[in-house]
Amino acid sequence: MISIIGAVLLLLAAVMEVLLICGVPLGEFTMGGKHKVLPLPYRGLAAWSIVLQLFAAAMILQGGGHMNMWFSNGVTKIICFCFAGFFVLNTFLNLISSSKKEKIAMTPLAAIEAVCFFVTAFAM
Repeated sequence: MISIIGAVLLLLAAVMEVLLICGVPLGEFTMGGKHKVLPLPYRGLAAWSIVLQLFAAAMILQGGGHMNMWFSNGVTKIICFCFAGFFVLNTFLNLISSSKKEKIAMTPLAAIEAVCFFVTAFAM
């Protein structure tokens, strides 16, 4: 169940990135909150973020046993631990963001993702 929660949150974040790429003024929630509407170069970063989030969602679902295996159990476990570490780092980066909206919304999201990946990896 925890892996499903993690995957759903990742997919919601990917939807937000799509909205950012389309020019919706949600920029205060990401990348330091310096831009209400992301400039074009930042939209490319948002596109890469979508790819990363979709891969992470697939890995957490695989680790939770909800998806066919792309990788062995051992490799999937390592990938889940890597994403857990990434989201721990992301939590701290969101905490020090100059954007209040990013701190309030994205810090808990990243922390929950970290917990979901750790729990999934340890349960494998």
